[in-house]
Amino acid sequence: MRKLKNNELNRLSIDEFKSSEKTPIIVVLDNIRSLNNIGSVFRTSDAFRIEKIFLCGITATPPHKDIHKTALGATDSVDWEYAENTLDVLKALKSKEVTTIAIEQAENSMKLNQFSPSPRGRYAVVFGNEVKGVQQDVVNCCDMVLEIPQIGTKHSLNISVSCGVVLWDIFQKIEIK
Repeated sequence: MRKLKNNELNRLSIDEFKSSEKTPIIVVLDNIRSLNNIGSVFRTSDAFRIEKIFLCGITATPPHKDIHKTALGATDSVDWEYAENTLDVLKALKSKEVTTIAIEQAENSMKLNQFSPSPRGRYAVVFGNEVKGVQQDVVNCCDMVLEIPQIGTKHSLNISVSCGVVLWDIFQKIEIK
């Protein structure tokens, strides 16, 4: 087996990405403090052609060298918007019939592997602060809570890893091509 060269990967140009059909997923970052995590979320969001990222509260915005270091240009391809208040974003998305989902460990959460997205649905997935998680009032506002099943001792994943797991899971269930 031979590794493919970069020019064999059929990568979209930024213009092609911008005009292409998007996976009906919106990422909401609720007070993320690590610039590297933010950049990683951009890069993962580019990989799965998500609709948009909302950067809320203390979450930093591009351009920033530490975001760029992990985003590798994805801040140019993925649409994003800053909003001071996460609740305002969720209320606006709900008014557009977007299902809002907190990614958190909570009572009555649904395990990610049991989640079956509607083929015609649009989803906003909310990821929280590295220490405190998704704010409780944000969890309360969401339509549902998804939890990534974990069986080790930590029961905690880095936000960028959680984002990769969740986006991949929903992406492959929706089957956007």
